[in-house]
Parts: sequence; C-alpha cells; structure tokens
Amino acid sequence: MQALPIEHDISLQHFNTFGIGARARRYLRVIDPAQLAALAADPELAALPRLVLGGGSNLLITRAEIEQLVLHMALMGKEIVGETPDAVLVRARAGENWHGFVQWTLEQGLGGLENMSLIPGTVGASPIQNIGAYGAEVKDVFHSLTAFDFATGSTRTMDAAACRFAYRDSVFKHEDGRSLAVLDVTFALPKAWAPNLRYAELARELDGVTGPSPRQVAEAVIAIRRRKLPDPAEIGNAGSFFKNPVVPGEHCARLLEQWPNLVHHLQADGSEKLAAGWLIDQCGWKGRSLGRAGVYPKQALVLVNNGGASGEEVLALARAIQADVQERFGVLLEPEPVMI
Repeated sequence: MQALPIEHDISLQHFNTFGIGARARRYLRVIDPAQLAALAADPELAALPRLVLGGGSNLLITRAEIEQLVLHMALMGKEIVGETPDAVLVRARAGENWHGFVQWTLEQGLGGLENMSLIPGTVGASPIQNIGAYGAEVKDVFHSLTAFDFATGSTRTMDAAACRFAYRDSVFKHEDGRSLAVLDVTFALPKAWAPNLRYAELARELDGVTGPSPRQVAEAVIAIRRRKLPDPAEIGNAGSFFKNPVVPGEHCARLLEQWPNLVHHLQADGSEKLAAGWLIDQCGWKGRSLGRAGVYPKQALVLVNNGGASGEEVLALARAIQADVQERFGVLLEPEPVMI
C-alpha cells in the first residue's frame, strides 16, 4: 500500500476564514476517497484523533497547535446525475466551493440554491451545518450524500432522515456522526421553480422586478450580503457568529413590553426566533473591539479578526457579548462556528 502523503507542521492560517495562525502537527490533503480507506486500514493512523476540514469558514481555532490529524477535504467535481418527476439531481464533491457550485447550477438553468449565494465554505460542509440564508436551508433541496465512515472503514449513502437536519445542525455535529466524513452531496433542484422571497429585505431588493429569475434572486442576495458582510479575504471572519435564538412565546411577549422594536419571527410551534444581531446591537457591541478581535461595524452578528487576533481573543469577545445579552434579555446566544 502506498504511503499517505502526510505533511507535518503546516500553517492553517489560509485554511480558516478567521485567519487564525494555528499550525497542524499532521496534515493530509484528501483528493481521493481511497486515501481515507488507507488511513482507516492503518492501525497507527486510525488511532489518531481527526479534524475534518473543509473551507474553514465555520471554524474558530483557539489553540496555537492542532494535535489532531487534519484531513483537508479537497475532492473536486460536479455534475447533473439524473432526475425525478419533480426535480433535477445535481451532485458535487466535498471540496467544491459552495458559492461556485451555486453559480454553476444557475448556469445550468437550475434554481433552488440561489438564496444561499455567497455563503462561504465548501459543499461538503453544507449539510453538516445545514447552512441557510434568506428563508432557505440545505435541507429544503437535499437529496442524499455519500460519507466515509471511519468506524467501519467503508462508505455509506445517507438520506435526509439519516442526516437529522435541524436549525444549523445535523447528525455530523453529534457524537454518533463524528466518525463520518462527507465525500459528496446530491441536491434535488425543483423543476417547477418559484422565487422564495419570504424575507422582507430580499423582497425589497427585488421591488419592481416582475417574476424574478433564479439568477436575479441570486444577484439580489449577493448585493445584500456584500453590503452587510465583510469579505474574509480582506477581514478575517466566519460570517454570522451566533445562531438566532429561539425562545418561548411568553418570553418574547415579555421582551416586547420593554423593547417594542424587538426583531422576532413566529415559528410553527408558537415559539419565536429572535434576531441575534439586534440583541447584540442593543448591548452596544456593534463596531467595538476587545483586543485585536472586534464586532463588524455594519453587522453586529459578525465577529472579525482586526489583524493578528488569536482564537482566544475572538472567544473572549464572544463570551463578553454572550454575558451582556444574557444579562439584559435573559437569552443565551449559541455560537455557530465549531470550536477547536
């Protein structure tokens, strides 16, 4: 069996969008699923703790050195693979850039992913986080995925039920999914497409456009995101740092008595989803810094690396924000990024 090309003492600064300058003791760029099978078959390597890395856009590294074997998923390729009576099936491998894949589907004349344009990261990471934006989530158009299971040394196909999707959550973020590495994802894009303009901000952006196309919706989403969010290539960040908290209706009603302008969205079960950015803004954090980490001036939900920040500095800022929001509103904000 050919030896795996494992590299040592590799900087991960350009492999995470926060730009944290951690180093990996062991690093493997995965370009073929056979590499994972070889790794699982090697008793010494299989015993090592693993960190599966995609685009690093939902990650906060808080240590200077990563002890785990870093598996950087760089499997590439995308294609139309079939259809059902209602949808066209498209598949992309785990290392494909998410936004690039969305653009490719639009070039094929297919709608369904346009509301999630410009989300950073890779296709392989998209089901793990059940990424979403502007009223759309991966689970809405998900068909299936292929994953490598280190527990068995084999690949398996998983449908939506097996992935256990929830708000910014899936089986992959829980103990019984940690042995899995996503290899490719198949999406079912609707033949009878209709624009999803449930979010008022997106509807306003397309005001005056009659019957917008998937491409027009995508361009509107891109315009909004570019106005509100920093480019990770220029300012280190991981996008929205906190999940929008969901609270009981009674809690929301009490908050509205004191803060009538509270941004909230009624859920099907009677609970209310609050806008985390609004809560943070009310606590006066927008534009503030703590050390070399700060809150983006245009969007309070985004924490940024103002230059040379460590993961510990970003984490300290996040904890200070959590404490203020909980003290004022009785709401505990939950971070979106995975903490390493």
